[in-house]
Amino acid sequence: MRIVIKNGRVVDPASKIDETLDLLIENETIADVSRGISVRKGDTVIDASGCLVLPGLIDMHVHFREPGREDVETIFGGSQVAAKSGFTSVCTMPNTDPVIDNQALVRFIKLEAEKGPINVYPVATITKGLKGEEISEMGELINAGAVAFSDDGMPVMSSVLMRRALEYSRMFDVPIIAHSEDLDLADEGIMNEGKNSTLLGLKGIPRESEEVMIARDVILTRLSGGRLHVAHISSGGSVEIIRRAKSDGITVTCETAPHYFSLADDAVAEYLSMAKMKPPLRTEDDRKAIIEGLRRGIIDVIASDHAPHSLNEKMQELEYAPFGIVGLETAVPLIITVLVRENGFSYLEAFEKLTVNPARILKIDRGELKAGKVADVTIIDPEKKILVDEEFMLSKCKNSPFIGRELYGSVIHTICNGNLVYSNR
Repeated sequence: MRIVIKNGRVVDPASKIDETLDLLIENETIADVSRGISVRKGDTVIDASGCLVLPGLIDMHVHFREPGREDVETIFGGSQVAAKSGFTSVCTMPNTDPVIDNQALVRFIKLEAEKGPINVYPVATITKGLKGEEISEMGELINAGAVAFSDDGMPVMSSVLMRRALEYSRMFDVPIIAHSEDLDLADEGIMNEGKNSTLLGLKGIPRESEEVMIARDVILTRLSGGRLHVAHISSGGSVEIIRRAKSDGITVTCETAPHYFSLADDAVAEYLSMAKMKPPLRTEDDRKAIIEGLRRGIIDVIASDHAPHSLNEKMQELEYAPFGIVGLETAVPLIITVLVRENGFSYLEAFEKLTVNPARILKIDRGELKAGKVADVTIIDPEKKILVDEEFMLSKCKNSPFIGRELYGSVIHTICNGNLVYSNR
């Protein structure tokens, strides 16, 4: 089987290519990227005129809720949402019920993922049961298929345990994905601590609760020689700590999510629980600092932190509603609208955060458009507007503050392992 993609703007951050080229896929492999590729009888031909042709997008941070909350999302269903959103590879976080802290559950995720259209890479817990008391059997979990470790949703408060985890990360050459939050400082807050929390009469979470833990983990990474990846950073102070760590040669990478460069904490007054997330939306100055951190390469990755919750859960009083929003389907439109159109990012700058960078951090052979590589390809029309409404969203859950927004950037085709797994033409 051959797929020929004609006349597209090929944007490959790994090789710094941004030009109009054709692309040939044979079976599961990219066979050629060049001009004037000939078409044979029986070929599937995709005319990508006016579209971006990108390496299949990689999301390092999603919550598919299975096992335990299949009513909210499943691995198969979440994979379909990811394919529609242009993602060919995702990493599932381990804070499910039960949590992913043993070989059997890692293998379960991999088996369920085989039923779906994309690549799913399990992340296992740092500590058994997410209790922060005992390190998981990391070697066994890697052998079962885990690509990283995280206690996402529940920070590792013990510095000794975090040191040990980072030492193991050096041994196995895998990242520790840190949920950076000092629970004592966060003190059961609801939104960012500041002017808006005062006006709304809501208990605040100071940004220092994030920054203190990032600083601690950076210092422990320097001590241990491990591999630290900081999840969903939200503040200008966090960007600065990571900048200094990188300049000192410490092995640290980080990610942010589209909502942190698209919204500030005044959105809580308008969207209420739909804008309740952890870490919370910060100030406008923090939002701008996140954008500059992305521009300067301090922030390596954009990840959706896709976190589905049922409408009944989210529509409770703000104090009781869970943290988190769905993010897969709005990721590409927000990147194109906010970063490219409003802030002047090139497509190479913007999409390196979802292709080559996460692939290198995870050490997976994805994220490139090069002859001989696996054929994961995403085709996007950057000029096509989309309306974020319930019809647009395939996700079971619609918990998003972007409902009603008109954005630029529509995913046209998604090809994973040489198979056309999504098309809206």
